[in-house]
Amino acid sequence: MSDVVKVLVSIFTLVGALGIFLYGMKLLSEALQKVAGSRMRSLLAAMTSTRFKGILTGILVTVVVQSSSATTVMVVSFVNAGLLTLTQAVGVIMGANIGTTVTAWIISLVGFEMDMGLMALPLLGIGVPFLFSKNNNLHAIGETVLGFSLLFLGLMFLKNSVPDLSQYPRILEVLSHYTQLGIWSILLFVAIGIGLTVVVQSSSATMALTLLMCANGWIDFSMAAAMILGENVGTTITAVIAASVGNTSARQTALFHLVFNVLGVIWVLILFSPFLRLVDAITQALGVTSPMVSASSAPIGLSIFHTTFNTLNTFVMVWFTPQLVKLVKRLLPQKETEDEEYRLRFIGHDYMPTGEIALLSVWQEVAGYARRVHRMFGFVQRMLDPANDKELQKTYERILKYENISDRMEVEIGNYLGRLHTSELSDKARQQVTALMKIISNIESIADCCHNAGKILKRKREADLWFNEYILKHLDVMLDLVDRAFNVMITNLTNNMAADLAAAQKCEEAIDHYRNELKHKHLKNVENGVYTYEAGVFYSDLYSQCERMGDHIINVSEDIDEMTLLDKEIPEDEKEEDNN
Repeated sequence: MSDVVKVLVSIFTLVGALGIFLYGMKLLSEALQKVAGSRMRSLLAAMTSTRFKGILTGILVTVVVQSSSATTVMVVSFVNAGLLTLTQAVGVIMGANIGTTVTAWIISLVGFEMDMGLMALPLLGIGVPFLFSKNNNLHAIGETVLGFSLLFLGLMFLKNSVPDLSQYPRILEVLSHYTQLGIWSILLFVAIGIGLTVVVQSSSATMALTLLMCANGWIDFSMAAAMILGENVGTTITAVIAASVGNTSARQTALFHLVFNVLGVIWVLILFSPFLRLVDAITQALGVTSPMVSASSAPIGLSIFHTTFNTLNTFVMVWFTPQLVKLVKRLLPQKETEDEEYRLRFIGHDYMPTGEIALLSVWQEVAGYARRVHRMFGFVQRMLDPANDKELQKTYERILKYENISDRMEVEIGNYLGRLHTSELSDKARQQVTALMKIISNIESIADCCHNAGKILKRKREADLWFNEYILKHLDVMLDLVDRAFNVMITNLTNNMAADLAAAQKCEEAIDHYRNELKHKHLKNVENGVYTYEAGVFYSDLYSQCERMGDHIINVSEDIDEMTLLDKEIPEDEKEEDNN
């Protein structure tokens, strides 16, 4: 077999091993998010009051999910959903950079000191039976164990598939040429680190590859350190992709992550030689041979380099957080929102975060959908007594525009929920998806009622009719009652897991009672000449539409409350029985 064929076989074997490692990381990260998704949401929301709390939170969450990319994508999703501000998010991002160094230590201490197959296969045996469970929590635990197994299996194959370049002197000669260019070699390997991480979409995977390349003599310690710096920049691409379909705040968060890592790499490159000597001194102080001399010590040395760099960078940059936030906001300023331009603000179609994380954005989108329909209702109130025909026509056209937007929003949010429902979710998350499906249907029905009310008012004006003071006064009261119900509904949507059903029912009862009162008086008013029969037809149609709006508005709060009750009332053992 020729040298070229041997190299190609080695390369494809290496790519396959990297694929197993990557899939293991992905499975592990997503399974851990399923197991602890709601806890992580609470943790991120509660522990970001100060920058240092945010850093600690970022470290803890990243250690749990074993992926800084997963943490930063979660943070971008929370910012996009309005649950975290940019200032709160930056601490978590800084902490994620420290937390991700744990992966390098696992690889260095475990992956190079023992046979990974000894751990991978027993873990596989433990995890697989859980995969056949119909209980979502047990299934997620099985996926977590399987993820660890595949991660270790991938490491074993990576370790065994890296070819010994001493057998290929030509390749070694080419590599040595690119490592002897001084500062240009360092910059080249920084670029290689960025490129590999962008392609692979995992700094942990490229870190494993870098450690193996250095341990097997492909590159020396300094070039491997330069690659690690590049990987710190390349890992930001995942958050950038996630934020590309988000709002401006989400994009600012992703940009902060990029700026933070790039500035860190710049100052370390300026002090590259002294920094390597510092790492070398720390390594030897721990009783390990100098990584500058011994390739076998390189994994430990690189792990120390990675940890020292990210820790120092965080605790240097944390003092400049206000300035960095200002810089990011200047580079990517908040645009004036055009309320009447159609767009989904919190969810997109090109990227979908995992399970419960995606649901946070959907709740915010649905609350925004309700607020948009509430503005549409405001146009109905304005049409009731317009200054002139021109204003009435202009307001009606805005109602038509909002009706079209409402139809499109229902379809797109529904499609997103449909895609989400096909993914693996916890029981609680599935209840939320079902509730949200019903909620968006009710909100769209409210928009239809607003549209119908607008058409009634337009037809009334085309018939050359004007409402007298009696009708206007009573319709104002009815519209005010509906407006209050709208406000309660939007508050319940915003606080989705703590809906005030009593307040919503009180508003609904008031609307029903007032409609019944108006209906009871209607025929007598016509008979007594309070208003004409023709005006009375439009009048009764309008308060009937308002009552229908009230029905759909209360349905929204009831859907939220029903979802919350289901989660509270069904004991875990009964849930298991149902699943089985």
